[in-house]
Amino acid sequence: MDRITLALWAVNMAVPLAGRDAFLALVRTQMERARAQGADLLLMPEHLGELWLQWAPPGLPETEEVAWIAREAEVVLPPLLDAAQRIGLACLAGTYPVRSGEGYRNRAILRLPDGRTFTQDKLTLTPDERDPSAWMFEPGDELGLVSWNGVRIAVLICLDVEQPDLAAQLVSDPPDLVLVPTDTARLSGYHRVMACARARAVELLCAVGVAGGVGTVPVPPDRPNVSGAALFVPCETMLGSSGVWAETGPLAHSYGPGPLLFARDVPLGELRRLRAGAAEVWPGFRRSLRQRPALRTLSGSNQPVAHQPAQETIG
Repeated sequence: MDRITLALWAVNMAVPLAGRDAFLALVRTQMERARAQGADLLLMPEHLGELWLQWAPPGLPETEEVAWIAREAEVVLPPLLDAAQRIGLACLAGTYPVRSGEGYRNRAILRLPDGRTFTQDKLTLTPDERDPSAWMFEPGDELGLVSWNGVRIAVLICLDVEQPDLAAQLVSDPPDLVLVPTDTARLSGYHRVMACARARAVELLCAVGVAGGVGTVPVPPDRPNVSGAALFVPCETMLGSSGVWAETGPLAHSYGPGPLLFARDVPLGELRRLRAGAAEVWPGFRRSLRQRPALRTLSGSNQPVAHQPAQETIG
């Protein structure tokens, strides 16, 4: 596959839902809309199961929410993923808590149209995901690559895309596409994720798709979401120079199901050609690795630097 069209769904986390059936109907509608518009893949946000707390048992403590969402996911996700497969749409269905040993992991789930299912656990946890008085997760332990119709896909969940060491692991054998389901409560978090996603697109010479939830979940305590959706590519003249293929911008509120952003005809074949040596200035991964300089601490000098007067133009 040399070109791909993505549907990036910035889900309205404030949308009222009466229960599982209402949620599944909402998702199926968006899947059908995405496929009708020519999308090959649908990306949904991180921690999408927070929406389900609208029908959780009354008075459910925060310390028990992760376990409840994990149990609910065992019922909700199979028909959701099956619907995507029937429609013929690859779907990264967001992230959900999954039981792992004595604890839980924050897991992204990708279903492909050929029936294969892949998972990626979040590797870098936020303080909110390490809070024994609320939500508590364990980090994942490996970063995987998925191959689909010749497209190599990696998943970096929210804070994972901000980690240079994870990007460095991908440098020697880079993906064509990185998918970033995200969940950010503040504008600062939105900008961190988006800025680092753009950096990953530049340094890996790949496409990076991002989708996050928008709006406040209608369940106490206060659960705001400030995010949006975007597709980034390397900053090359032939790709429009800016590195932005499609973008909603930051959103704190939305209406209905939330924006469904279409990133059309993302040129994966051209990205492979750039990685093979056709980029404007990037010398290539293997050459860069060979020429990696040694790192040393500089002590500086006690000698003053001679002052150079500013140039003066007369007349």
